[in-house]
Amino acid sequence: MIVIGGGLAGLAAGVALAEAGWQVRLFEQRPFLGGRATSYVLPSGEHVDNCQHVTLGCCSNLEDFYRRVGSSNKIKYFDRLVFVDPQGRRGEMQAGILPAPFHMTGSFATFAPLTLADKLSIARAMLDILRAKGHPRDLDEKPAISMQAWLERRKQTKGAIERFWRVVLVSALDEELDRTDARFGVDVFWKAFLSNRSGYRMGVPTVPLAELYDGCKLAIEQKGGEVTLRAPLRGIAIENGAVAGLQFDDQRIETADAYVLALPHATLNELLPDAVRQSDPGLRNLGKMKDSPITGVHFWFDRQVMDEPFVTLLDTHTQWIFNKTMLYGVASEKVNSEGSNGEAKTAKQYLQMVISASYDLIPKSRQEIIDLVLQEVRQALPKSREAHLVKATVIKETAATFSPEPGVDQWRPQQKSSVEKMFLAGDWTATGWPATMEGAVRSGYLAAEAVLRSAGTPRTFLQPDLPPDGLIKLFL
Repeated sequence: MIVIGGGLAGLAAGVALAEAGWQVRLFEQRPFLGGRATSYVLPSGEHVDNCQHVTLGCCSNLEDFYRRVGSSNKIKYFDRLVFVDPQGRRGEMQAGILPAPFHMTGSFATFAPLTLADKLSIARAMLDILRAKGHPRDLDEKPAISMQAWLERRKQTKGAIERFWRVVLVSALDEELDRTDARFGVDVFWKAFLSNRSGYRMGVPTVPLAELYDGCKLAIEQKGGEVTLRAPLRGIAIENGAVAGLQFDDQRIETADAYVLALPHATLNELLPDAVRQSDPGLRNLGKMKDSPITGVHFWFDRQVMDEPFVTLLDTHTQWIFNKTMLYGVASEKVNSEGSNGEAKTAKQYLQMVISASYDLIPKSRQEIIDLVLQEVRQALPKSREAHLVKATVIKETAATFSPEPGVDQWRPQQKSSVEKMFLAGDWTATGWPATMEGAVRSGYLAAEAVLRSAGTPRTFLQPDLPPDGLIKLFL
Protein backbone atom coordinates (compact mmCIF):
# COMPACT_ATOMS: atom_id res chain seq x y z
CA MET A 1 0.00 0.00 0.00
CA ILE A 2 1.44 3.37 -1.04
CA VAL A 3 0.15 6.68 0.31
CA ILE A 4 1.37 9.85 -1.38
CA GLY A 5 1.21 12.92 0.84
CA GLY A 6 2.02 13.46 4.50
CA GLY A 7 -0.65 16.04 5.22
CA LEU A 8 -3.62 15.28 7.46
CA ALA A 9 -5.49 13.42 4.72
CA GLY A 10 -2.57 11.13 3.86
CA LEU A 11 -1.68 10.58 7.50
CA ALA A 12 -5.27 9.70 8.41
CA ALA A 13 -5.46 7.21 5.52
CA GLY A 14 -2.04 5.75 6.34
CA VAL A 15 -2.70 5.32 10.05
CA ALA A 16 -6.13 3.77 9.40
CA LEU A 17 -4.80 1.32 6.81
CA ALA A 18 -1.88 0.37 9.05
CA GLU A 19 -4.37 -0.41 11.83
CA ALA A 20 -6.27 -2.57 9.34
CA GLY A 21 -3.17 -4.67 8.73
CA TRP A 22 -1.81 -3.15 5.53
CA GLN A 23 1.90 -2.50 5.11
CA VAL A 24 1.86 1.21 4.39
CA ARG A 25 4.60 3.11 2.62
CA LEU A 26 3.98 6.85 2.89
CA PHE A 27 5.91 9.33 0.74
CA GLU A 28 6.02 13.07 1.47
CA GLN A 29 7.87 15.62 -0.64
CA ARG A 30 8.64 17.97 2.27
CA PRO A 31 11.18 17.29 5.05
CA PHE A 32 8.36 17.17 7.63
CA LEU A 33 4.84 15.83 8.09
CA GLY A 34 1.64 17.82 8.41
CA GLY A 35 1.28 19.44 4.99
CA ARG A 36 -0.32 22.87 5.23
CA ALA A 37 -1.10 22.37 8.93
CA THR A 38 2.44 22.06 10.23
CA SER A 39 5.32 24.05 11.68
CA TYR A 40 8.99 24.43 10.94
CA VAL A 41 12.13 26.21 12.12
CA LEU A 42 13.07 29.54 10.57
CA PRO A 43 16.69 30.05 9.45
CA SER A 44 17.15 32.26 12.51
CA GLY A 45 16.06 29.42 14.82
CA GLU A 46 12.48 30.26 15.78
CA HIS A 47 9.90 27.45 15.59
CA VAL A 48 6.73 28.75 13.90
CA ASP A 49 3.46 27.33 12.61
CA ASN A 50 2.86 28.06 8.94
CA CYS A 51 -0.52 29.27 10.15
CA GLN A 52 -2.41 28.75 13.38
CA HIS A 53 -4.83 25.83 13.05
CA VAL A 54 -7.55 25.02 15.55
CA THR A 55 -10.28 22.46 16.01
CA LEU A 56 -13.83 22.71 17.34
CA GLY A 57 -15.87 20.46 19.57
CA CYS A 58 -17.94 19.38 16.55
CA CYS A 59 -14.85 18.02 14.72
CA SER A 60 -15.38 14.39 15.76
CA ASN A 61 -13.03 12.79 13.23
CA LEU A 62 -10.12 15.12 13.93
CA GLU A 63 -10.54 14.34 17.64
CA ASP A 64 -10.53 10.63 16.82
CA PHE A 65 -7.37 11.01 14.72
CA TYR A 66 -5.53 12.84 17.51
CA ARG A 67 -6.53 10.03 19.88
CA ARG A 68 -5.23 7.34 17.51
CA VAL A 69 -1.81 9.00 17.20
CA GLY A 70 -1.46 9.97 20.86
CA SER A 71 -1.84 13.74 20.43
CA SER A 72 -5.07 14.34 22.35
CA ASN A 73 -3.16 15.71 25.35
CA LYS A 74 -1.53 18.32 23.09
CA ILE A 75 -4.85 20.08 22.43
CA LYS A 76 -6.37 22.47 24.98
CA TYR A 77 -10.06 23.33 24.71
CA PHE A 78 -11.51 26.72 25.59
CA ASP A 79 -15.14 27.49 26.43
CA ARG A 80 -14.90 31.29 26.16
CA LEU A 81 -14.41 33.23 22.91
CA VAL A 82 -13.41 36.89 23.26
CA PHE A 83 -14.08 39.57 20.61
CA VAL A 84 -12.69 43.13 20.52
CA ASP A 85 -13.75 45.95 18.20
CA PRO A 86 -11.74 49.08 17.25
CA GLN A 87 -13.68 51.12 19.80
CA GLY A 88 -12.37 48.85 22.56
CA ARG A 89 -15.73 47.18 23.22
CA ARG A 90 -15.45 43.54 24.19
CA GLY A 91 -17.89 40.74 23.63
CA GLU A 92 -17.79 37.17 24.85
CA MET A 93 -19.40 33.99 23.64
CA GLN A 94 -19.75 31.20 26.17
CA ALA A 95 -22.33 28.54 26.89
CA GLY A 96 -24.53 29.26 29.88
CA ILE A 97 -26.82 27.04 31.92
CA LEU A 98 -29.56 26.73 29.30
CA PRO A 99 -29.69 23.66 27.02
CA ALA A 100 -29.04 23.79 23.27
CA PRO A 101 -30.05 25.72 21.24
CA PHE A 102 -30.39 28.44 23.90
CA HIS A 103 -27.03 27.89 25.59
CA MET A 104 -25.52 31.05 24.04
CA THR A 105 -28.50 33.30 24.82
CA GLY A 106 -26.96 35.02 27.84
CA SER A 107 -23.64 35.96 26.23
CA PHE A 108 -25.35 36.89 22.96
CA ALA A 109 -27.73 39.26 24.73
CA THR A 110 -24.83 41.11 26.37
CA PHE A 111 -22.52 41.10 23.33
CA ALA A 112 -21.49 44.77 23.28
CA PRO A 113 -20.16 45.08 19.68
CA LEU A 114 -23.65 44.29 18.29
CA THR A 115 -26.65 46.65 18.41
CA LEU A 116 -30.14 45.52 19.33
CA ALA A 117 -31.13 45.65 15.64
CA ASP A 118 -28.12 43.45 14.78
CA LYS A 119 -29.07 40.90 17.42
CA LEU A 120 -32.73 40.76 16.37
CA SER A 121 -31.81 40.13 12.74
CA ILE A 122 -29.34 37.39 13.75
CA ALA A 123 -31.97 35.79 15.97
CA ARG A 124 -34.43 35.68 13.05
CA ALA A 125 -31.89 33.93 10.82
CA MET A 126 -30.97 31.46 13.56
CA LEU A 127 -34.63 30.68 14.10
CA ASP A 128 -34.94 29.97 10.39
CA ILE A 129 -32.05 27.47 10.63
CA LEU A 130 -33.66 25.84 13.66
CA ARG A 131 -37.06 25.51 12.02
CA ALA A 132 -35.45 23.85 9.03
CA LYS A 133 -33.48 21.49 11.29
CA GLY A 134 -30.22 22.82 9.95
CA HIS A 135 -31.10 22.75 6.27
CA PRO A 136 -33.28 25.60 4.93
CA ARG A 137 -34.86 24.80 1.56
CA ASP A 138 -33.02 27.46 -0.41
CA LEU A 139 -29.72 25.67 0.23
CA ASP A 140 -30.82 23.18 -2.44
CA GLU A 141 -31.42 25.78 -5.14
CA LYS A 142 -29.74 25.46 -8.53
CA PRO A 143 -27.53 27.30 -9.10
CA ALA A 144 -26.33 27.32 -5.52
CA ILE A 145 -26.57 30.62 -3.67
CA SER A 146 -23.79 32.35 -1.78
CA MET A 147 -23.82 32.93 1.95
CA GLN A 148 -23.99 36.68 1.30
CA ALA A 149 -27.15 36.23 -0.76
CA TRP A 150 -28.63 33.91 1.86
CA LEU A 151 -28.10 36.52 4.57
CA GLU A 152 -29.48 39.35 2.45
CA ARG A 153 -32.65 37.32 1.84
CA ARG A 154 -33.08 37.26 5.60
CA LYS A 155 -32.60 41.01 5.83
CA GLN A 156 -29.51 40.88 8.02
CA THR A 157 -28.20 44.26 9.11
CA LYS A 158 -24.78 45.45 7.95
CA GLY A 159 -23.49 45.18 11.51
CA ALA A 160 -24.80 41.62 11.86
CA ILE A 161 -23.09 40.55 8.65
CA GLU A 162 -19.75 42.25 9.31
CA ARG A 163 -19.49 41.71 13.06
CA PHE A 164 -21.03 38.26 13.42
CA TRP A 165 -21.58 36.16 10.30
CA ARG A 166 -18.45 37.28 8.46
CA VAL A 167 -16.22 37.11 11.53
CA VAL A 168 -17.10 33.48 12.17
CA LEU A 169 -17.38 32.21 8.61
CA VAL A 170 -14.35 33.78 6.94
CA SER A 171 -12.18 32.29 9.69
CA ALA A 172 -13.90 28.90 9.52
CA LEU A 173 -14.12 28.60 5.73
CA ASP A 174 -11.24 30.81 4.48
CA GLU A 175 -13.43 32.62 2.00
CA GLU A 176 -15.51 35.77 1.71
CA LEU A 177 -19.27 35.45 2.10
CA ASP A 178 -20.07 36.27 -1.54
CA ARG A 179 -17.75 33.43 -2.64
CA THR A 180 -19.01 30.85 -0.15
CA ASP A 181 -21.73 28.28 -0.75
CA ALA A 182 -24.50 29.04 1.74
CA ARG A 183 -24.72 25.34 2.63
CA PHE A 184 -21.27 25.43 4.21
CA GLY A 185 -22.01 28.62 6.11
CA VAL A 186 -25.28 27.36 7.57
CA ASP A 187 -23.60 24.06 8.46
CA VAL A 188 -21.01 25.86 10.56
CA PHE A 189 -23.66 27.47 12.73
CA TRP A 190 -25.83 24.36 12.91
CA LYS A 191 -23.02 22.00 13.94
CA ALA A 192 -20.90 24.35 16.02
CA PHE A 193 -23.38 26.71 17.68
CA LEU A 194 -26.93 25.37 17.59
CA SER A 195 -27.27 21.58 17.71
CA ASN A 196 -24.92 20.87 20.62
CA ARG A 197 -23.77 23.03 23.53
CA SER A 198 -20.14 21.91 23.21
CA GLY A 199 -19.79 22.09 19.42
CA TYR A 200 -18.34 25.62 19.52
CA ARG A 201 -15.55 24.83 22.01
CA MET A 202 -12.23 25.73 20.41
CA GLY A 203 -9.27 23.39 20.69
CA VAL A 204 -5.84 24.98 20.24
CA PRO A 205 -2.56 23.02 20.03
CA THR A 206 -0.25 23.66 22.97
CA VAL A 207 2.80 22.59 20.95
CA PRO A 208 4.15 23.54 17.51
CA LEU A 209 1.93 21.88 14.92
CA ALA A 210 4.63 19.48 13.70
CA GLU A 211 4.70 17.84 17.13
CA LEU A 212 1.09 16.71 16.66
CA TYR A 213 2.29 14.21 14.06
CA ASP A 214 5.09 12.52 15.99
CA GLY A 215 2.82 9.55 16.65
CA CYS A 216 1.80 9.16 12.99
CA LYS A 217 5.19 7.96 11.82
CA LEU A 218 5.39 5.61 14.79
CA ALA A 219 1.87 4.24 14.18
CA ILE A 220 2.78 3.34 10.60
CA GLU A 221 6.23 1.96 11.35
CA GLN A 222 5.05 -0.18 14.27
CA LYS A 223 2.77 -2.02 11.82
CA GLY A 224 5.67 -2.77 9.47
CA GLY A 225 5.31 0.30 7.26
CA GLU A 226 7.67 3.15 6.49
CA VAL A 227 7.57 6.92 6.07
CA THR A 228 9.87 8.55 3.52
CA LEU A 229 10.39 12.31 3.50
CA ARG A 230 11.84 14.49 0.71
CA ALA A 231 10.26 12.14 -1.85
CA PRO A 232 8.23 14.13 -4.41
CA LEU A 233 6.01 12.23 -6.81
CA ARG A 234 7.02 12.89 -10.44
CA GLY A 235 4.57 10.80 -12.43
CA ILE A 236 1.72 8.30 -12.41
CA ALA A 237 1.94 5.34 -14.79
CA ILE A 238 -1.50 4.09 -15.85
CA GLU A 239 -1.91 1.05 -18.06
CA ASN A 240 -5.16 -0.63 -19.12
CA GLY A 241 -7.20 1.52 -16.76
CA ALA A 242 -5.13 0.73 -13.66
CA VAL A 243 -2.18 2.30 -11.87
CA ALA A 244 0.95 0.41 -12.88
CA GLY A 245 3.37 2.36 -10.69
CA LEU A 246 4.49 5.73 -9.41
CA GLN A 247 7.59 7.54 -10.57
CA PHE A 248 9.95 9.36 -8.21
CA ASP A 249 13.32 11.05 -8.72
CA ASP A 250 16.03 9.27 -10.73
CA GLN A 251 13.30 7.49 -12.73
CA ARG A 252 12.62 5.21 -9.74
CA ILE A 253 9.31 3.34 -9.96
CA GLU A 254 7.43 2.13 -6.88
CA THR A 255 4.55 -0.33 -7.11
CA ALA A 256 1.90 -1.55 -4.68
CA ASP A 257 -1.44 -3.32 -4.49
CA ALA A 258 -3.24 0.00 -4.02
CA TYR A 259 -2.42 3.71 -4.05
CA VAL A 260 -3.90 6.59 -2.06
CA LEU A 261 -3.06 9.94 -3.61
CA ALA A 262 -3.44 12.58 -0.90
CA LEU A 263 -2.26 15.51 -2.99
CA PRO A 264 -3.55 19.04 -3.54
CA HIS A 265 -6.16 19.05 -6.31
CA ALA A 266 -4.01 21.26 -8.54
CA THR A 267 -1.00 18.95 -8.16
CA LEU A 268 -3.05 15.86 -8.98
CA ASN A 269 -4.53 17.63 -11.98
CA GLU A 270 -1.02 18.25 -13.34
CA LEU A 271 0.19 14.69 -12.75
CA LEU A 272 -2.74 12.80 -14.27
CA PRO A 273 -2.57 11.96 -17.97
CA ASP A 274 -5.05 13.97 -20.06
CA ALA A 275 -6.86 10.84 -21.22
CA VAL A 276 -7.50 9.76 -17.62
CA ARG A 277 -8.82 13.16 -16.60
CA GLN A 278 -11.19 13.35 -19.52
CA SER A 279 -12.54 9.82 -19.06
CA ASP A 280 -13.44 10.23 -15.38
CA PRO A 281 -16.21 12.74 -14.54
CA GLY A 282 -14.81 12.97 -11.02
CA LEU A 283 -11.40 14.06 -12.28
CA ARG A 284 -12.41 16.10 -15.30
CA ASN A 285 -13.27 19.20 -13.28
CA LEU A 286 -10.29 19.37 -10.92
CA GLY A 287 -9.03 22.41 -12.80
CA LYS A 288 -12.25 24.31 -12.02
CA MET A 289 -11.62 24.29 -8.27
CA LYS A 290 -10.06 27.49 -6.98
CA ASP A 291 -7.82 28.22 -4.01
CA SER A 292 -8.08 30.67 -1.11
CA PRO A 293 -5.10 32.23 0.71
CA ILE A 294 -4.26 32.58 4.38
CA THR A 295 -1.58 34.87 5.80
CA GLY A 296 0.09 34.28 9.16
CA VAL A 297 1.97 37.10 10.88
CA HIS A 298 4.31 36.43 13.80
CA PHE A 299 5.39 39.05 16.35
CA TRP A 300 7.85 38.77 19.23
CA PHE A 301 7.57 41.59 21.82
CA ASP A 302 10.01 42.56 24.58
CA ARG A 303 7.27 42.46 27.22
CA GLN A 304 3.88 40.93 27.94
CA VAL A 305 1.21 42.70 25.91
CA MET A 306 -1.68 40.22 26.02
CA ASP A 307 -3.39 38.35 28.87
CA GLU A 308 -5.88 36.21 26.94
CA PRO A 309 -4.92 32.94 25.14
CA PHE A 310 -6.53 34.34 21.98
CA VAL A 311 -8.89 37.10 20.86
CA THR A 312 -10.94 37.79 17.73
CA LEU A 313 -10.73 41.29 16.22
CA LEU A 314 -13.69 42.99 14.55
CA ASP A 315 -13.57 45.42 11.60
CA THR A 316 -9.87 44.84 10.93
CA HIS A 317 -7.71 42.90 8.47
CA THR A 318 -6.38 40.88 11.40
CA GLN A 319 -8.99 38.35 12.47
CA TRP A 320 -7.30 36.44 15.29
CA ILE A 321 -4.45 37.03 17.72
CA PHE A 322 -3.06 33.91 19.40
CA ASN A 323 -0.92 34.23 22.51
CA LYS A 324 1.60 31.53 21.65
CA THR A 325 3.67 32.19 24.78
CA MET A 326 0.68 31.39 26.99
CA LEU A 327 -0.46 28.45 24.85
CA TYR A 328 3.01 26.90 24.80
CA GLY A 329 3.66 27.69 28.46
CA VAL A 330 7.01 29.36 27.69
CA ALA A 331 8.02 32.39 29.77
CA SER A 332 10.59 33.92 27.40
CA GLU A 333 12.97 32.97 24.64
CA LYS A 334 16.03 34.24 22.85
CA VAL A 335 15.15 35.63 19.43
CA ASN A 336 17.63 36.53 16.73
CA SER A 337 16.87 40.15 15.89
CA GLU A 338 17.22 41.35 12.32
CA GLY A 339 18.86 44.57 13.43
CA SER A 340 22.24 45.77 12.24
CA ASN A 341 24.17 43.90 14.94
CA GLY A 342 22.12 40.70 14.55
CA GLU A 343 22.33 39.99 18.28
CA ALA A 344 19.91 37.70 20.09
CA LYS A 345 17.36 39.53 22.21
CA THR A 346 14.95 38.18 24.79
CA ALA A 347 11.30 38.16 23.75
CA LYS A 348 8.76 38.04 26.57
CA GLN A 349 5.73 37.34 24.39
CA TYR A 350 5.19 35.68 21.03
CA LEU A 351 1.92 36.37 19.20
CA GLN A 352 0.60 34.92 15.98
CA MET A 353 -2.00 36.76 13.90
CA VAL A 354 -4.18 35.08 11.28
CA ILE A 355 -5.84 36.64 8.23
CA SER A 356 -8.03 34.23 6.25
CA ALA A 357 -9.11 34.90 2.66
CA SER A 358 -6.21 37.37 2.55
CA TYR A 359 -6.45 38.18 -1.16
CA ASP A 360 -5.56 41.85 -0.68
CA LEU A 361 -2.39 40.99 1.25
CA ILE A 362 -0.87 38.69 -1.38
CA PRO A 363 0.60 41.54 -3.51
CA LYS A 364 1.78 43.50 -0.47
CA SER A 365 5.38 43.38 0.72
CA ARG A 366 6.42 41.75 3.96
CA GLN A 367 7.03 45.13 5.59
CA GLU A 368 3.68 46.54 4.44
CA ILE A 369 1.89 43.60 6.06
CA ILE A 370 3.89 43.93 9.28
CA ASP A 371 3.13 47.66 9.51
CA LEU A 372 -0.59 47.09 8.87
CA VAL A 373 -0.95 44.28 11.39
CA LEU A 374 1.18 46.00 14.03
CA GLN A 375 -1.09 49.04 13.88
CA GLU A 376 -4.15 46.84 14.41
CA VAL A 377 -2.52 44.88 17.24
CA ARG A 378 -1.56 48.09 19.03
CA GLN A 379 -5.10 49.37 18.66
CA ALA A 380 -6.55 46.17 20.13
CA LEU A 381 -3.93 45.57 22.85
CA PRO A 382 -3.12 48.76 24.77
CA LYS A 383 -0.08 47.20 26.47
CA SER A 384 1.59 46.69 23.08
CA ARG A 385 1.71 50.43 22.35
CA GLU A 386 4.78 50.94 24.53
CA ALA A 387 6.34 47.57 23.74
CA HIS A 388 9.28 47.04 21.40
CA LEU A 389 8.75 44.65 18.50
CA VAL A 390 11.84 42.47 18.70
CA LYS A 391 11.17 40.44 15.56
CA ALA A 392 8.42 39.83 13.00
CA THR A 393 7.87 37.46 10.13
CA VAL A 394 5.12 36.86 7.57
CA ILE A 395 4.07 33.53 6.05
CA LYS A 396 1.77 33.61 3.03
CA GLU A 397 -0.11 30.46 2.02
CA THR A 398 -1.47 31.47 -1.37
CA ALA A 399 -3.20 28.09 -1.87
CA ALA A 400 -4.09 27.35 1.74
CA THR A 401 -7.50 25.76 1.05
CA PHE A 402 -9.84 25.09 -1.82
CA SER A 403 -12.45 27.81 -2.19
CA PRO A 404 -15.92 26.71 -0.99
CA GLU A 405 -17.61 28.70 -3.74
CA PRO A 406 -21.28 28.09 -4.57
CA GLY A 407 -21.71 24.78 -6.38
CA VAL A 408 -18.18 23.52 -5.72
CA ASP A 409 -19.48 20.15 -4.49
CA GLN A 410 -20.37 19.17 -8.07
CA TRP A 411 -16.62 19.11 -8.86
CA ARG A 412 -15.40 17.22 -5.77
CA PRO A 413 -14.57 13.57 -6.63
CA GLN A 414 -15.28 10.51 -4.52
CA GLN A 415 -12.37 8.78 -2.79
CA LYS A 416 -12.62 5.74 -5.08
CA SER A 417 -11.72 6.76 -8.61
CA SER A 418 -12.54 5.02 -11.88
CA VAL A 419 -8.85 4.13 -12.23
CA GLU A 420 -8.25 0.70 -10.76
CA LYS A 421 -6.08 0.72 -7.60
CA MET A 422 -6.18 4.56 -7.38
CA PHE A 423 -7.88 6.19 -4.42
CA LEU A 424 -8.03 9.88 -3.53
CA ALA A 425 -7.76 11.76 -0.26
CA GLY A 426 -7.74 15.46 0.52
CA ASP A 427 -10.12 17.99 2.04
CA TRP A 428 -11.12 18.88 -1.55
CA THR A 429 -12.62 15.42 -2.18
CA ALA A 430 -16.28 14.66 -1.43
CA THR A 431 -16.44 14.71 2.37
CA GLY A 432 -19.56 16.77 3.06
CA TRP A 433 -17.30 19.28 4.84
CA PRO A 434 -15.45 22.36 3.60
CA ALA A 435 -11.66 22.78 3.60
CA THR A 436 -10.89 22.12 7.25
CA MET A 437 -8.66 19.75 9.20
CA GLU A 438 -11.81 17.80 10.00
CA GLY A 439 -12.55 17.53 6.28
CA ALA A 440 -9.00 16.34 5.58
CA VAL A 441 -9.20 13.58 8.20
CA ARG A 442 -12.64 12.54 6.97
CA SER A 443 -11.24 12.18 3.46
CA GLY A 444 -8.38 10.01 4.71
CA TYR A 445 -10.74 7.74 6.62
CA LEU A 446 -13.09 7.51 3.63
CA ALA A 447 -10.17 6.64 1.33
CA ALA A 448 -9.06 3.89 3.74
CA GLU A 449 -12.61 2.52 3.84
CA ALA A 450 -12.75 2.53 0.03
CA VAL A 451 -9.47 0.58 -0.16
CA LEU A 452 -10.74 -2.01 2.31
CA ARG A 453 -14.08 -2.40 0.53
CA SER A 454 -12.28 -3.00 -2.76
CA ALA A 455 -10.13 -5.62 -1.05
CA GLY A 456 -13.21 -7.40 0.33
CA THR A 457 -12.38 -6.55 3.96
CA PRO A 458 -14.71 -3.65 4.78
CA ARG A 459 -14.14 -1.66 7.94
CA THR A 460 -15.48 1.64 9.27
CA PHE A 461 -13.23 4.48 10.44
CA LEU A 462 -15.42 7.53 9.83
CA GLN A 463 -16.89 8.85 13.08
CA PRO A 464 -20.45 10.19 13.29
CA ASP A 465 -21.03 13.90 13.73
CA LEU A 466 -21.32 15.27 17.25
CA PRO A 467 -24.85 14.23 18.29
CA PRO A 468 -27.46 16.89 19.05
CA ASP A 469 -28.25 17.43 22.71
CA GLY A 470 -30.56 19.48 24.92
CA LEU A 471 -33.84 20.56 23.41
CA ILE A 472 -32.46 20.04 19.89
CA LYS A 473 -32.31 16.31 20.58
CA LEU A 474 -35.99 16.33 21.51
CA PHE A 475 -36.85 18.56 18.55
CA LEU A 476 -35.18 16.21 16.06
